[in-house]
Amino acid sequence: MAIVPATIESCNNMSLLKTLNIRLVEIDDSSAVMEVLVTDIHQNYYGGAHGGLIATLMDTVSFFPRPLLPSGVRCTTVNLNVNYIRPAAVGDLLTARSTIVHLGKKTASLTVKIVNQAGKLVAHGTTTLMLL
Repeated sequence: MAIVPATIESCNNMSLLKTLNIRLVEIDDSSAVMEVLVTDIHQNYYGGAHGGLIATLMDTVSFFPRPLLPSGVRCTTVNLNVNYIRPAAVGDLLTARSTIVHLGKKTASLTVKIVNQAGKLVAHGTTTLMLL
């Protein structure tokens, strides 16, 4: 079943991302960039950004380098590895960049870095996508 290739506009219209205020801001030939401003809706028990927000940001940005969803390729996450480095606070602007390190016939592997507005590393990790 073919899918409609993803665009910045169609991504930013996804209900989960609208609910979480995550925005796709860049699609490139080997990378993609998403941003989220941490607000009260993202808080964990301690008042910082919930780790699930960071994991969701990391997972989602992995689908949007041009050879994947923007080219109409169906794919799904088979592995997500998140390394949390420092907490993010309400008011922080988090920027996630995914970069393809391997694109095969059946899988794609990506690295992801998430930084705050000061450029400090908040989290990094890897994703593996199965191409369907």
